Amino acid sequence: LGLFLGAIMPTRLHKNRKKRGHVSAGHGRVGKHRKHPAGRGNAGGQHHHRILMDKYHPGYFGKVGMRHFHLKRNPQHCPVVNVDKLWTLVSEQARTTARKDGALPVIDAGRAGYFKVLGKGRLPQVPVIVKAKFFSQDAEKKIKAAGGACVLTA
Repeated sequence: LGLFLGAIMPTRLHKNRKKRGHVSAGHGRVGKHRKHPAGRGNAGGQHHHRILMDKYHPGYFGKVGMRHFHLKRNPQHCPVVNVDKLWTLVSEQARTTARKDGALPVIDAGRAGYFKVLGKGRLPQVPVIVKAKFFSQDAEKKIKAAGGACVLTA
């Protein structure tokens, strides 16, 4: 960002113009303006900048907990949908037309992004085929009580 500003800003507005003729340009004769006297970036966090790190970033250094080699987060991924929300997964058209011609409506929970069907809530007494990876016992009972079927998918 500084590079761009330097290119845009005219020389007459640079702070340095005021310092012309003054030997140390405001950086002092004794201490001198050296490149990176305290180190670059986060250097010295455990040494000369320890007080700052302890004060503003407690717990920055060190480890915590146990190591888990080859951690796979995917096996725990199992989005769920309850029985009372099942009918929201199909279109309004599918809800009405499927009842007339006799073919059962198919609700594919997996296609909607849900892996497991749980049994909370009430299901309308309309037979329906539900496809999902997993079903809870309650969900299976309620779907079958409505005259439907549970189809397990891979």
